[in-house]
Amino acid sequence: MRKAALHNLGCKVNAYESEAMAQLLRQAGYELVSFRERADVYVVNTCSVTNMADRKSRQMLHRAKKQNPSAVVVAVGCYVQSAAEELKQDLAVDIMIGNNKKQDLIPILEAYFRQNLGKTEKRELSEHLIEIGDTKEYEALHISGTADHTRAFIKIQDGCNQFCSYCIIPYTRGRVRSRLFQEVEQEAATLAAAGYREIVLTGIHLSSYGMDFLDSEKENLLGLIRRLHQIEGISRIRLGSLEPRIMTEDFVSALAKLPKICPHFHLSLQSGCDETLKRMNRHYTTEEYAHCCHLLRSAFTNPAITTDVIVGFPGENEAEFAQTKIFLQQIGFYEMHIFKYSLRSGTRAAQMPDQIPESIKTIRSEELLAIEKAMSMKYRQSALNTLQEVLLEEEMSMNGNSYFIGHTREYIKIAVPSRNHQPNILVEVIPKKMLTDEILV
Repeated sequence: MRKAALHNLGCKVNAYESEAMAQLLRQAGYELVSFRERADVYVVNTCSVTNMADRKSRQMLHRAKKQNPSAVVVAVGCYVQSAAEELKQDLAVDIMIGNNKKQDLIPILEAYFRQNLGKTEKRELSEHLIEIGDTKEYEALHISGTADHTRAFIKIQDGCNQFCSYCIIPYTRGRVRSRLFQEVEQEAATLAAAGYREIVLTGIHLSSYGMDFLDSEKENLLGLIRRLHQIEGISRIRLGSLEPRIMTEDFVSALAKLPKICPHFHLSLQSGCDETLKRMNRHYTTEEYAHCCHLLRSAFTNPAITTDVIVGFPGENEAEFAQTKIFLQQIGFYEMHIFKYSLRSGTRAAQMPDQIPESIKTIRSEELLAIEKAMSMKYRQSALNTLQEVLLEEEMSMNGNSYFIGHTREYIKIAVPSRNHQPNILVEVIPKKMLTDEILV
């Protein structure tokens, strides 16, 4: 029996696809081992969202070949799409598999082993890429379980048509392609039957779900959510990152009528300054974004609103950064993911004038992280002494006591004493204090 090891880099979509490839390998008779162990096949699901992600992808490919020089090292995914010519010269890589070809992992491996059986000389590179921008096919990958035994991510969409000026993803993932709602329903029902209580819908540009369908298959994100809401066994439906413009009054009011929807919304912002947003080619204003947050807070009781913010985007002067700080504090987020702008070759932003020095990016990032910490603490404290539903996930020891750690519907982490409890059940508790800066008890 051959041994295979996988390493995932990047987003939740990549994580889903890695789970699907792991499932394919198990079904084909491979023994899955840790990436730190000696294996016959190493699969690295790469990321290319920044130049640093490219570097990490190369590092993991080289690490795999170093661990076992005779192993077959497979580079998969976004970095393969963005740097194919460079990878062809990389002696650590034996097989290159681009996006929309991951479903073919097993036959690609079988063909490679047949072609190289008994060879002692250098094996020929095996390349499997398509023109990702031309395809309209949604890649057929499926899962029946995940490493997390309580919460399952379901990929429902791929590709992006937005072309933000800093982003390489439309070039590595292609145009919007949606998964048929019947397939999503079937996978969700399979996961529910396997005991998963919560599903998280994810995609490269989730808000675009269904826009590519023909009239005969027409469905949108809200319609899909309504279908999934009817599946017995699913207690929670959580949504991945959304674009602000999907948050219309009709959409928000419809979500509020679905009790399984978690009031936890990740609305991508990137900047709190309209001029910066224009240069980023984001398709909304801060006024429109604030209105979306108002709609959510009118329809849901204290919803958790989280976001992403890029600091140091080309041309972001002190006045623009000050506007962003004020706007973030006006909105009051539960959590913010703060990123220093990273120049990404192949994007328009990489050619823009007035690139910001790294030292200034660091200062601005630290300022926003301090704001984030204070806002996040305030939101968590708002849950104290209130009744909270918690999905118990894993048992752990803290301060000499045993707890089950779980999340509320708003994704606040809560520790529940272990007595008379077990994982993957929903309990109602009233947290009384902060156990740590991030965990209530």
